[in-house]
Amino acid sequence: MHGLTSLLLLGSYAFQTVLGRPSVSHLRREGEILKRDVDDFISTEEPIALEQLLCNIGSAGCNAGGVPDGIVLASPSRSNPDYWYTWTRDASLVFKAIVDRFANSYDTTLQTEIENWIVAQARLQTVSNPSGGLSDGSGLGEPKYNVDTSAFTGAWGRPQRDGPALRAIAMIGYSKWLIANGYTSTASSLVWPVIRNDLAYVSQYWNQSGFDLWEEVQGSSFFTVASQHRALVEGSALAQSLGTSCSACDNIAPQVLCFLQSFWSSSNGYVISNFGGGRSGKDANSILGSIHTFDPDLACDAATFQPCSDRALANHKVVVDSFRSIYTINSGISAGTAVAVGRYPEDSYYNGNPWYLNTLAAAEQLYDALYVWNAQGSITVTSTSLNFFRALYSSATTGTFTSDSATYSSLYNAVSAYADGFVNVVSTYAQSNGSMAEQFDRNNGSPLSARDLTWSYAAFLTAAARRANVVPEGWAGADSTATSVPGSCYATSQGGSYSTATFASFPAGQTPITTATGTATATTTRATTTRSSTTTTACATATAVAVTFNVQKVTTWGQTVKVVGNIAALGNWNTGSAIALNANQYTSSNPLWTTTITLPAGQAIQYKYIVVNTDGSVTWEADPNRSYTVARSCSSTATKSDTWQS
Repeated sequence: MHGLTSLLLLGSYAFQTVLGRPSVSHLRREGEILKRDVDDFISTEEPIALEQLLCNIGSAGCNAGGVPDGIVLASPSRSNPDYWYTWTRDASLVFKAIVDRFANSYDTTLQTEIENWIVAQARLQTVSNPSGGLSDGSGLGEPKYNVDTSAFTGAWGRPQRDGPALRAIAMIGYSKWLIANGYTSTASSLVWPVIRNDLAYVSQYWNQSGFDLWEEVQGSSFFTVASQHRALVEGSALAQSLGTSCSACDNIAPQVLCFLQSFWSSSNGYVISNFGGGRSGKDANSILGSIHTFDPDLACDAATFQPCSDRALANHKVVVDSFRSIYTINSGISAGTAVAVGRYPEDSYYNGNPWYLNTLAAAEQLYDALYVWNAQGSITVTSTSLNFFRALYSSATTGTFTSDSATYSSLYNAVSAYADGFVNVVSTYAQSNGSMAEQFDRNNGSPLSARDLTWSYAAFLTAAARRANVVPEGWAGADSTATSVPGSCYATSQGGSYSTATFASFPAGQTPITTATGTATATTTRATTTRSSTTTTACATATAVAVTFNVQKVTTWGQTVKVVGNIAALGNWNTGSAIALNANQYTSSNPLWTTTITLPAGQAIQYKYIVVNTDGSVTWEADPNRSYTVARSCSSTATKSDTWQS
């Protein structure tokens, strides 16, 4: 990972005396074990996370039957709690993850989902709701809707002003891909009208109070303001590339950035995440704000709280440390070692617990930082960030350390292992089938609240991508004012005009442009230290997919593992017609059973594994039934990797 040959172990070792300190070779061996554990978890969990994320998107998703195309379920949970709604914020963050994944590697299934979502959001913009309507833009601040796209009229914390900014950011990402591949007219005529409404909303309402990311505090939120600034800067650049302009974006963005600085408390050394609510201000919304406004080309800029900036790192330490003493599952874990991360220490929702997405965000910020340090070839430690580094490497001092120095290697390795530690926490408390709920219990780690939270899966996918040095294209571009803080702040706003964006569907054939030789034009992605080009070949969607089912199950001689499910190809739940798996790769350290079954592309299935004993009796794995949707893509093969549910 990150091009380095070894990792230093963190944890209690980092603070032992010289006489009691293990040898460096021992630390490296332990660090390498942690890395391999995280490697294994990511390789197993990534296809599950993508599959389960898509299961929560209508209408093809396995959990989204009857839900319109492009509508994102927050969770399939319909009671205790009822998350059977679509939130503008959650859906936009989910689709930002999908768009980034699509831009890095062309996928027809993801493209269909992206375009369905854009059409659905254009429709939602027109739905009158308790926050208002489209005529003056006020309705765009409505946080959630019923899954049939009708207005939710119950009591709720409204308005929430992050949704329009986040939706614009995700759609801008897809528009950039369209432009890069020669479909500027599609971006201009179909996507821009939706984005323009959201940018007008941000410009008009950014300086008015609203409810925070967690829908509890009315006031001003760091996460919201950071997202608004990015949307305006990136929106202006997109407008120029489409041959138009966004004067409101240009006029208001500097003032939003100016206001963003007020969230930083230099005396406390962390971000006061919310103005209002009467809490300490220590809140994971500040970590989320940093990762969702990450621009690799802005390096460690402090004004925009880039992940490797001294402000963001100092804040990371304070926020993470605020959960060390309050969760039983974090008990005994020393400073500088990864722990489970919640929303904010005063949280009482479900008694206040760690969240999978926040623990993953803590990892993702560090992976972002590692990418930039590697790209620029140096790490700078300031008096602001010194406590962060010293918790990981006790000998850290202020200064700039180049990549050819021993100090750079020590700092870099320590942060790498720390980041992996957060993913390892998620691995520890995710369910054996890869399912991730919203929260996990602060006392015993069991999953809590809404099951299969779509945002949890998106958070895993983005953290895994950053760990693999796959980072999104930057948003600041050539705008030299994107990080320039005005000398004086003014809470000015600019009213905008709003109009209905109407279209039924996207035109067919929006594939990567191919050359005369039949290869696609290069799509810009990022490698470890520099930009590189990845060629993508347009292809026909496979109609049938050979799906390899792998399951880890320890058995005794004479037992056979089979798979059975709700379709004819899987025996229609008849154990007598179940499909046997092969144990030819089985070892004591890797008890693998495997088989390959050809299924129609797009087929949604439910299934379970069984063990057939020597006497013919059958042992079923534990509930719940497994769900899987065969991807529609260029590939005619797929793999589903599972672990027996005990």
